[in-house]
Amino acid sequence: MAQYNNIDCGCLFKPGYKIWLEKDDGVQGDGFFQLLEQIEKNGTIAAAAESMGMSYRAAWGKIKKTEKQWGISLVTTKVGGDTGGGASLTPQALNLLQRFFRFRQDVDQEIAKIFKRDFID
Repeated sequence: MAQYNNIDCGCLFKPGYKIWLEKDDGVQGDGFFQLLEQIEKNGTIAAAAESMGMSYRAAWGKIKKTEKQWGISLVTTKVGGDTGGGASLTPQALNLLQRFFRFRQDVDQEIAKIFKRDFID
């Protein structure tokens, strides 16, 4: 749940909310997009999963389920060996990730304005 914590005015409340994207039966929010971000940052699904405190199997399952539900390829993998394996986001996934975080930032800013107007001013 998102929390807007930059207002310290003695107000008793702070807003909380969740953002997600839906397509057919597939629903993904912050946690899934953070997983994609960690795959891009770390270069492997295993490292991304570990950084988020989840198992490799759970991470890979979320990715495959979402790819199937949304009908898009999100992650490409390279089998290990002497050079080691790895994973990277597809161009479509990178674009989706960028758009989600930009959307998320815009929503955060607007909610902060509305909260300030209704609870602080």
